[in-house]
Amino acid sequence: QVQLVESGGGLVQAGGSLRLSCAASARTFRNFDMGWFRQAPGKEREFVAAFRWSGVFTHYADSVKGRFTISGDNAKDTVYLQMNSLKPEDTAIYYCTARPSVGVLFTTPGQYNTWGQGTQVTVSS
Repeated sequence: QVQLVESGGGLVQAGGSLRLSCAASARTFRNFDMGWFRQAPGKEREFVAAFRWSGVFTHYADSVKGRFTISGDNAKDTVYLQMNSLKPEDTAIYYCTARPSVGVLFTTPGQYNTWGQGTQVTVSS
């Protein structure tokens, strides 16, 4: 069972940057798709970005395209979410997630079966 641990959240002013990290406990997660979702108070969990190790495929939500970048470090078994040009509406708890690679990169939370504990990102105006 893969375990995921996020880090890197915090408070930042609008226009600033943060980098979130997601460390996996098992090297077998190379056969997984990795995703980032976020959930703001009173809202449903929403897709942010997804990444596949095998073919280095990526997919982004329209709301973050051009501002966020998902990437991975093979040596560290870690996936990152670089967030630039942050906006107050990016404020949420960000969750790292994983699922075995098959077919397309999924964008709905129900398609993922392993989740981290979440890390808070707050963007002030």
